[in-house]
Amino acid sequence: MGERITFLIPEWNPAGRVAAMGEMKVEMERVTTPTLLILAAGMGSRYGGLKQMDPVGPGGETLIDYSIYDALRAGFGKAVFVLRKEMEQAFKETVGRRFESASRLEYVFQELEMLPPGFSAPVGRSKPWGTTQAILLAAVLLTNPLL
Repeated sequence: MGERITFLIPEWNPAGRVAAMGEMKVEMERVTTPTLLILAAGMGSRYGGLKQMDPVGPGGETLIDYSIYDALRAGFGKAVFVLRKEMEQAFKETVGRRFESASRLEYVFQELEMLPPGFSAPVGRSKPWGTTQAILLAAVLLTNPLL
């Protein structure tokens, strides 16, 4: 865990003014830079393609580019992407290469058969399990607060 820090905060009376005497001691853990978790393994079946990599900005930026840019400006230190293995190369070339020098990027792959022990995919299922599975797979890389 991180280093503990202590703040002395003046006590407030019900009227919202600083009390004349006494202070409240508050201990908090120092938080390292947060992690941005981006779930990008969607198949785009309703959209009709891989919206994660389609350009939308004037310079060919993707929606994910804007999210990462804003997160970096807000102090995020790492981005974790949840992808499907078959889109890894295209995603890294389209999105990853733009930010690899500015931030730590990590990738985790969401596949149908990646389930907790004791579980198996039903016969005939071809799609990954969605948001819950994606977060469970990424959990091993999420050591800081995340958004």
